[in-house]
Parts: sequence; structure tokens; C-alpha cells
Amino acid sequence: MRAVSGVTARAAGAAAGALLTLTVIAAAPAQAAGYRYWSFWESDGGKPWAYATQGPATARPADGDAIGFRFAVSNGTGDTSLPSAAPDFAGICGGVEKKAGTKRVAVVVDFGGAADAPPGETPPEKTVEVGCAQVREDATGAEALATVAKPLRYDSAAMLCGIAGYPARGCGEQVAENAPAPAPATASTTPSAREEGSGGGPSFGVLAGGAGVLALGGAAIWKARRRA
Repeated sequence: MRAVSGVTARAAGAAAGALLTLTVIAAAPAQAAGYRYWSFWESDGGKPWAYATQGPATARPADGDAIGFRFAVSNGTGDTSLPSAAPDFAGICGGVEKKAGTKRVAVVVDFGGAADAPPGETPPEKTVEVGCAQVREDATGAEALATVAKPLRYDSAAMLCGIAGYPARGCGEQVAENAPAPAPATASTTPSAREEGSGGGPSFGVLAGGAGVLALGGAAIWKARRRA
């Protein structure tokens, strides 16, 4: 009877240890990370740049608006670098006369700096491109962009991955803070979707593994009690 009690105690101790380990893992802060991608900005009637609330494939700027794209590493919409050129519609489209059935959209493309470049790639020598897109009245931001800087590269989830051939590979890959940048990823998940799944808590695999350890500990206790 004492031996059985000892087995039970050891099993209970193992289960408690697993629970403590899982608790410590859950409480540990996750390593901060950012994403390397083309951020999308918009300006209505000469206002400062504002982070776009939808992607360029669905956004429909009006005549007199400006749209901007910046390639950079960011931890979120609040700290993503702004395009270095101002949303100056008058300066970019001032010499383009509006035609019936069309609209004029100022487009700014900022390729970022060397620190933002994926491993093995270099930003274009001309780091900022601007142009006035004259497109049909219901055209999207992506269509306006295509008239100024193409080719455009998208992934299978319709995320904008490359503008004017830059970068040549990768799409919204994760970059750990204060760590060497990883090789370009091939995943097609959008940055917003990745951010939703990269919070400060443990991953599903860690939780599942911890739950498995607890289950084994519980099974050992049950068997020990049956033998008693």
C-alpha cells in the first residue's frame, strides 16, 4: 500500500511540475517581432498620410487624393515608417488636366532604405518614385499604382509583395527584433493575420504539449489508484 502511495505521489508531482512549467512558459514574454512588407497609406484632399483601412485592391481613391506605399520593417500600423515624400497632389498632378470619366490620383512609392531590404537585395537607386495616375473613375488604388510603378507582384492571398520588381522574393515575412533578418519567406499569410496569431502567449503547440504531459500524469495517478 505504501508503494502504491509512493507511485501516486510521484505521478502527482510530475503532473504538478508540468503544470508549473506550462504556467512559466505562458507568463514568459514573447520576443518582439516585426514584419517586412509594403505598407499602404492614403491622403484625402491634401491631409497628412494616414494608414489605409483597406488594401489597395479594394480602396477607391477619389480625384484629388494621394496614395502612398512604403517598404519597411514594422511592428504594427502605429510605427510603420511613412512615405518620405509628402502627399502633394498639387505638386504631383498639377500639370495633368482632368478628363471626363477619369480621375487623377497622386501616387508615391518609397522603396525604403538598406536596413529595410531583405537579405541579398538592395533598394532601387532612386528610392522614391512619384507619378500622377489618370484612371477611370471607379479604379482601385492598385490600378492607379500599376500606371506609375509596375510590374506588381502579389501572393496567392492577393497581398501586395513587390512593386517595380522590388523585392524580388518574399512577402510580409516576420523579422525578429534585434536579430538577423531571416531569409525571405514564401508564406502567403497577410501581416494582419500573422499579428493576430503572434501574441505574447504561448503557441498552440506549447499548450498542447503541456496538456499532454498533464494527461499522462493524470493517467498514472488513476492506474496507481486502481492497483490499490
